[in-house]
Amino acid sequence: MPTLSSFVLAFAGISRDRRIHTKEIRLGCEPMRDRSKIGEHAGQAPPVKPRDNVPRGILCMMAATVLFAITAALAKWLVATYPIGEVVFFRSFFSLVVCSLFVLPVTGFSVFATRIPLAHIARGLSQSISQTFSVIAFMLMPLAGAIAINFSAPLWSAALSIVWLKERADAARWTALLAGFLGVLIVANPGADSLTLGALFALGNAVMYGSVTVAVRGMTKTESANTLLMWQMVTIAMFHSVLLLFGFRWPAAVDAGMLIFSGVANAAGQYFWTRALQLAPATAASPFYYLMLVWALIIGFLVWGDVPTVGLLAGSGIVVASGLFLLWREGQRRRSETPVRAPVVAEPVECKACAKG
Repeated sequence: MPTLSSFVLAFAGISRDRRIHTKEIRLGCEPMRDRSKIGEHAGQAPPVKPRDNVPRGILCMMAATVLFAITAALAKWLVATYPIGEVVFFRSFFSLVVCSLFVLPVTGFSVFATRIPLAHIARGLSQSISQTFSVIAFMLMPLAGAIAINFSAPLWSAALSIVWLKERADAARWTALLAGFLGVLIVANPGADSLTLGALFALGNAVMYGSVTVAVRGMTKTESANTLLMWQMVTIAMFHSVLLLFGFRWPAAVDAGMLIFSGVANAAGQYFWTRALQLAPATAASPFYYLMLVWALIIGFLVWGDVPTVGLLAGSGIVVASGLFLLWREGQRRRSETPVRAPVVAEPVECKACAKG
């Protein structure tokens, strides 16, 4: 599953700054003088943002969904044989190893410099519990059902933003939230005893994910993406290592490879997710994240023989539709709030030579 910084990046990517470039206009004998200053110094060209590459961004998002689905399937497979703490530790530890190999050679250990270490530790603790809940849910219920409930995390984030951050919500937003929560209930199927416990863990993961998404927004004002990523990877691996005290079984060679690959695949999925949001607007790339549910349905059927029920398909469709609607509404709101810069008005300078003539 993607890390919390991914969700923050997704919503941050919705509002992209569209700069207006002005050209120097010449009239008469001398150039027109621009009274406004672009950039920090007069005459300095504004920075040019790289153009979006939507097709590549979508392909990266699709690759991320495949890797995240494989990671979830590996967790479900391995937790049937090995302790939960061992499975989540191997995944988090080797995700840390892969991220460190790419980040630290560029940034060095200065990437850990921060003024809010306690906030990072609290975030890591919450994420470690959240990820443990998700693996327990994979163990207790069909893979696609657990992932569908996890998709409700943005709904909880939106709901908690209204309560904690006092964000305004119109009737359309409330309707989407209520519909999404109805979809979660349909997927959870409270009347089936075999699914109730797993659904509760999946729901607990979604609620924690959504709540921390709201709390972490303030951290992005002072912390870089690399700092958020590395602190999260280190703290999650540290907290998951404590779970090894409750059980450890030496893995067979094939299983050890699967445990290691789960961490590598998780880190690679994180990379492709982030890359997708760099190449394309979130409103273009993020909807394809829901393909993860399709891969989960296929893997669940081929590996465990899970046949999707009508309730699972209907509830998942409602949750996905609600999430997409909220994403679209957020994009519309951000665009409406983005001020449009007025074009630069230049005035001609009187040509003294022409005046004398």
